[in-house]
Amino acid sequence: MDISEIQSVLDELKKRLDHFRGSLDLDAINESIEMNEAKMAEPDFWNDQAKAQKLISENNVLKEKRDSFIALQKGYEDETTALELLREMPDPDLKTEVETDLASLREKFHKYELDLLLAGKYDDHNALMEIHPGAGGTEAMDWAAMLLRMYQRYCDQAGFKFEVNDYEPGEEAGVKSVSIRIVGKNAYGMLKSENGVHRLVRISPFDSAKRRHTSFASVEVIPEVDDSIQIDIDPKDLRIDVYRSSGAGGQHINKTSSAVRITHLPTGIVTTSQAQRSQLQNRETAMNELKAKLFHLEEEKKRQQKQALKGEQKEIGWGSQIRSYVFHPYNLVKDLRTGYETSDTSGVMDGNLQPFIYAYLQWLLSQDNPE
Repeated sequence: MDISEIQSVLDELKKRLDHFRGSLDLDAINESIEMNEAKMAEPDFWNDQAKAQKLISENNVLKEKRDSFIALQKGYEDETTALELLREMPDPDLKTEVETDLASLREKFHKYELDLLLAGKYDDHNALMEIHPGAGGTEAMDWAAMLLRMYQRYCDQAGFKFEVNDYEPGEEAGVKSVSIRIVGKNAYGMLKSENGVHRLVRISPFDSAKRRHTSFASVEVIPEVDDSIQIDIDPKDLRIDVYRSSGAGGQHINKTSSAVRITHLPTGIVTTSQAQRSQLQNRETAMNELKAKLFHLEEEKKRQQKQALKGEQKEIGWGSQIRSYVFHPYNLVKDLRTGYETSDTSGVMDGNLQPFIYAYLQWLLSQDNPE
């Protein structure tokens, strides 16, 4: 990297720094921090411990956002000074040090930008995902299995824990349905981009005539609820069935009725779990998923009512087609919302989803709809 290239990188970072500054009201953030700290100093602050802890957490988020921005600004200024020194005294060791520090600073800028984009109400929650094949039999079930593998690879790369709660295999190949719990910081925020219908065009491996087929699969992603969200469920509204597990899971499978299916009668929502060894554990898993689905249902109703009041006609529901994967006659994966596309289909299917997720988060911010 020569001096002009280093300057070009610094110019790019300066633009991003100005963009961050424009999206942050630092005066308002400082004022909020001061007000919060004044409340913390009050004698009765700890009378309500839950409320106190919540305020402390909110204040820590504000301080981290402010302090991280200040650190980025200082890092940019330090690198600008180092470049001026390098212009005056060309030195290979200094140049190497500047390049190393600049690469580290760019990574910090990227992380900060991602943190700003992941500012949705439930972005920091774990995610619950379900994959269902569309019409088309074995072809669609195989596509659903390919998506399952893609998300597992992505989670491995992102450092997320990937837990299959329920798995129903297809008769010949693929999956009829699968539900997954994804655990990690900002798991929902990162994976909410996958909510919708995914379309595949390829030469079918199940067609002896080698014809081109189009397959569809739906992916539903919702945030997992935690103790801060109260969901009241009347036990009389539940039907709980137990049965023998049918998927892979060790010697206990099919020997005991450990799998659990919970049906919420008023809404018809069904959740199942057979991944755990005990019936009690599976019941807890299925109940947690039911709570998340009921919460999501209420949030979706509120969103639709809000859009109706505004006269908005945007459809961002999970049933809409969001991405197209073409393996024949050319290679292309294209997101239909953001327009982002790549010809590296094998990379995408191996879990390289970060560019799509990043483009979606930027698009979502531009829609003024942080979900």
